Amino acid sequence: MSENAATQLHTSGAWALLIDNSSRSVVWKTHNVPASIPYHYTLSDIATISTGYLDSYPTYVGAHDKGIVVLGFPRDSFWKHSQPSWNYRFISDFPQIILSILCINIVLILGIYVIANMKLLTSINPITKGIQRLSDGERVHIPETGALSEIAAHINSTSDILQQQKEQLRRKETARANWIAGVSHDIRTPLSMVMGYAGQLENSSHLLQEERNCAATIMAQSERIKNLINDLNLASKLEYNMQPLMKKEENVVAVVRHVVVDFMNMGLPSGFSITWDTKESLSVCTSIIDKELLQRAISNLIWNSIVHNEYGCTIYTSVCKDDTHCIIRVEDNGVGVSDEQLEMLNHTPHYMICDTSTSEQRHGLGLLIVEQIIDAHSGSVEISKSEHGGFMTTLELPLILPH
Repeated sequence: MSENAATQLHTSGAWALLIDNSSRSVVWKTHNVPASIPYHYTLSDIATISTGYLDSYPTYVGAHDKGIVVLGFPRDSFWKHSQPSWNYRFISDFPQIILSILCINIVLILGIYVIANMKLLTSINPITKGIQRLSDGERVHIPETGALSEIAAHINSTSDILQQQKEQLRRKETARANWIAGVSHDIRTPLSMVMGYAGQLENSSHLLQEERNCAATIMAQSERIKNLINDLNLASKLEYNMQPLMKKEENVVAVVRHVVVDFMNMGLPSGFSITWDTKESLSVCTSIIDKELLQRAISNLIWNSIVHNEYGCTIYTSVCKDDTHCIIRVEDNGVGVSDEQLEMLNHTPHYMICDTSTSEQRHGLGLLIVEQIIDAHSGSVEISKSEHGGFMTTLELPLILPH
């Protein structure tokens, strides 16, 4: 053995020996061969050495011209698998086995997923239904069990709070409606007395003309207060759905024209005139309405033009229709409104339906009642500037097509 090979063996703690082919005895060895290593071997010993261990030393063999070279290493330096353990059929079927295991695992995972989802859906379904009922304002109670029991408990708590608030709001609205009705009723009696005495003074021949004019002013303002009380009552009833609606099919053209004729007959204040601006070809425009309420809405719009135009104006009323709506317009050529005022009219809440600020209500009760009446008829109201230069209100009511 070369000096370099001997040095490598010594460094790694290995040793070597040569077993002769014919005598099966050791004919050469390194100086560090353990003393327990035998010097003579049988064929079975050589077979054991070639596949495993020699006296617990892991060994490796190699061919030589004179015999077998045995290379040994320190104990516990290598672990040798000395016996065959794998069946050939197992090796050949290994891909199918892996595929089968993979499929079984996939089936198990899917089964676990389906079961978990079923349990989750069982918990989610009552919660989703409860949220839908909650949005409809109904009382909700969800069983507080399962994985989502905490969410169910919060929904139940929210439902209880909303029901309490709903009941408090109902009581508040009832109290407000009763208060308005009571105050209106209490005011009527003294107001009637004021109007009665004012009427007597206005017609008294014992008073000077100036004094009779003062009585006439008192009479006019009392009449205005009376109308305001009536408007307040009607607005309250419409807001709380306490006003019974007597709806039936009516010709909107005839209803609006009747209001215009009444105003013409009773005489408008000085400086005011009213014009029927509907095309003669349109004689029928049918909708399901409460005739008296719609007449009240048109009257309010006409009075609105009178009240807000101090120096007089011409009031134009018209009816037209499209494929789905009867369209009523009441407009004037008066002072009109600015863009800022128009914005406030369309977006600032009225004090009757606003619990916060009542100092910047958008308009008087007249327009509020108009909107409430049209809303009760499933229609719409639009406030804008008129082509005649003044103010315009457009009402749209669902059209009933002729049979």
